[in-house]
Amino acid sequence: MAHEYHDPVLLQACLEGLNIRPDGVYVDATFGGGGHSKAILERLGPFGHLVAFDRDRDAWKNALRDERFTLVKADFRWLKNHLRYLHMLPIDGLLADLGVSSHQFDTGARGFSIRHDGPLDMRMDRRAKRTAADLVNSYDEVRLAGVLGNYGEVQGAMRVARAIVKARSARRIGTTYELIAALDPVTPKRDESAFRAQVFQALRIAVNDELGSLEALLKQSAQVIKPGGALVVMSYHSLEDRLVKNWMRSGDLGGVETKDLYGNRTRPFDPSSNKARQPDEEETARNPRARSARLRTAIRT
Repeated sequence: MAHEYHDPVLLQACLEGLNIRPDGVYVDATFGGGGHSKAILERLGPFGHLVAFDRDRDAWKNALRDERFTLVKADFRWLKNHLRYLHMLPIDGLLADLGVSSHQFDTGARGFSIRHDGPLDMRMDRRAKRTAADLVNSYDEVRLAGVLGNYGEVQGAMRVARAIVKARSARRIGTTYELIAALDPVTPKRDESAFRAQVFQALRIAVNDELGSLEALLKQSAQVIKPGGALVVMSYHSLEDRLVKNWMRSGDLGGVETKDLYGNRTRPFDPSSNKARQPDEEETARNPRARSARLRTAIRT
């Protein structure tokens, strides 16, 4: 059974950024509900091909029946290996819509959302060993504070880590609501949900090594996209967006520019614009998840 997924965010802008050639080879690195993939396939001719990646079993049920489509059931960090195996190199364009699908957020049993009670899981790939509960119950204060501060930009991360460690010493924290209860003593009264969302985001990024996957994808993008091909990436928080912006501008994840002997910048991509595109009010009203989306496009040099 296919699952209910929301409309793909900034769809038109993504397609414009990819600038699809009917006979080209494209990659949708984050298949999800297949919204972007369907739209790409509609623009491909009989000799075009689309390869999609997703590590979430729920997304596999949405696989498209089309001989021009291949679904790879893996994390996009293995992009280059799979494309080589499929004889699909080089490609004409790559799209990655990062973050969590609305389906994942809306399924309480997945443990991604502060709105639903369920097991504190948060694994995108359920074949992975470690859940968010494992992390919350085993990391020491310092390591926990590092996760919260670095991945959730949580204020007073050490104090929050201490509250979690104190709560788990009484009993194991196994569900989303038990974690929310553990956070109670340190939850600011003003922005309760924003604070909780930051904590959940931090744990989710750590459990799935999301930034590690993104770094691997960006580095490989230069090796798999042909000159003139497009890299189109949509991110939902500043940590991801910073990596994408640095990579597109300088070809370095830390943003360090390199120049050749003649003083010309050596970078694998030219950003289409220095500013990220954001959804308009109409789209955010229709799909609240789009609110934090930032879309960046670059062309392979």
